Amino acid sequence: MDKREFLRLLAAGPLSAAAAGAWAKSPAYPGHPIRIVSPFAAGSTSDTSARFIAQHLSMALKQPVTVENQPGADGRIGMQNVKKAPADGYTLVAGSWTNLAVNPILIKDLPYDPLKDFKPVAGIGRSMLGFSVPANSEFKTLKDLLAAAKSRPGKLNCGNFGAGYRLAAECLSELAGVQFTHVPYRTTGQMNTDLAGGQIDVALDGVTSMATLAQSGQLRILAVTGEQRHPEFPNVPTVKESFPSYVVYGWSALMVRSEVPDDITELLAQHVQKILTSKEGQEFASRVGSDLLNRTTGEMRKYQVAQIELLRKVAHTAGIKPE
Repeated sequence: MDKREFLRLLAAGPLSAAAAGAWAKSPAYPGHPIRIVSPFAAGSTSDTSARFIAQHLSMALKQPVTVENQPGADGRIGMQNVKKAPADGYTLVAGSWTNLAVNPILIKDLPYDPLKDFKPVAGIGRSMLGFSVPANSEFKTLKDLLAAAKSRPGKLNCGNFGAGYRLAAECLSELAGVQFTHVPYRTTGQMNTDLAGGQIDVALDGVTSMATLAQSGQLRILAVTGEQRHPEFPNVPTVKESFPSYVVYGWSALMVRSEVPDDITELLAQHVQKILTSKEGQEFASRVGSDLLNRTTGEMRKYQVAQIELLRKVAHTAGIKPE
């Protein structure tokens, strides 16, 4: 070996070692099945989105990707369990606005920090909510409901299954000058069953979750919370038509623990973005009445921070304090 060849190999040595060291941090991924934790019960909007992502991510990564429901405590149980899981990219969480933006505002001593303990893979979607009553309710319009609530302060029950929905309902109460008695539920399915049966007066939920019961004539949606009317319910007005400042969306994002290597996070992000922008992704969003929230890791973090700031202002204006 001549001197020049020796020096070339010597110079290349440290680079090869560095490359090998970087690869050692994230060995061939994924090498076994991946799970997505859904912190809410099956049937919620974020859960439906998680299942769509899992199905297509499994095909893209050529590994099984399953969804595991871990409902309870406004999404805290699922978030805590993911926080405790290894930071290897094999446990993801389908976070929602409730556990990623609302809980740090409304929950004292929250056992996780949505900004420090987790980082976004990608945004998924945002969906409008709806105020709904039983089909045989005396309330035919939002105006009817609010007039009754004003004349009977605290006498009407309003169901919700997450802190975000409670905050959204309280925001309307503040604007309309009314008061509801809030009834918390563990699952959206149980809440809507009780609502259809007349056990509660009104409930706020994702339009997707209420659509089947509304279309079958068991519920009546009085108003939706988006900028425009919902495409599947064009005759249902927006709350904004009565209160111009009121616009609320539920949203979801795929997250991992903050310590997951960046190369794994980026790989997952690229696949999720391809899924969302595909024909199937656009058809899925249209089918569930959702707007794609296709944000990169950095863009989704900015969106999350902005949402926390916005919702904190809403809580302050409504006089809602952490409990």
